Amino acid sequence: QVQLVESGGGLVQAGGSLRLSCVVSVSISRIDRMAWYRQAPGKELEQVAAIHTDGRTDYADSVKGRFTISTDNTGDIMSLQMNSLKPEDTGVYYCYAYVTHFSPYWGQGTQVTVSP
Repeated sequence: QVQLVESGGGLVQAGGSLRLSCVVSVSISRIDRMAWYRQAPGKELEQVAAIHTDGRTDYADSVKGRFTISTDNTGDIMSLQMNSLKPEDTGVYYCYAYVTHFSPYWGQGTQVTVSP
């Protein structure tokens, strides 16, 4: 069983920055893929960024060059550094973890609101 707890959301003006963190209950080395998803008002759930066990990262086109996904040296925290935020980045951000042969794990979500 993997538990995920997000933090770091909040209200920020356009052009500002936020850093989201996801504390994982097991070593990230045991997880095949981790990602951040967001649910914007009236829109479908969207993968924002993902990181694989080999270190590869993927980003949605809308956030490339502005967001950075990473894991820390302790091996149990995944972060999303969000810079140059735009109002369209507003939404609930969810931490996601996938382990082969298991159902995906989700955090409870953290609200990010970017004002114009």
